[in-house]
Amino acid sequence: MGVSRMVRVNELLKREIANNLHRNFSNSTLDVSIITVTRVECSPNLRDANVYVSIFKNRNKRTEILNKLNRRRKEITQLMIKNIKLKYTPRLHFHLDESIEAGDNILSILDELKKNNSMDLE
Repeated sequence: MGVSRMVRVNELLKREIANNLHRNFSNSTLDVSIITVTRVECSPNLRDANVYVSIFKNRNKRTEILNKLNRRRKEITQLMIKNIKLKYTPRLHFHLDESIEAGDNILSILDELKKNNSMDLE
């Protein structure tokens, strides 16, 4: 499968999983308002897909939320295949993506350096 096709499949899966989470699980015990699907990496044979999610704040509940997502992956997959037709339906595996948090941390450090630098110039 070509690289551009894999990129399209990954983006399609990402969009569909995110939409289904927010559309169908907003009234459940799973707090989807703090979950962002950041990327999906599907295997070349379309058998498995690693779904990376960012969880806003709630550091102490991240493992619990990931476990809930992994326990409900069959349900999420069933909702996903209603709108996506692929040769194989990938098994979803949810993982924590901390890249957004790391980026926020770097931006806050840069802001702090900028404030300190502007204070030194005065």
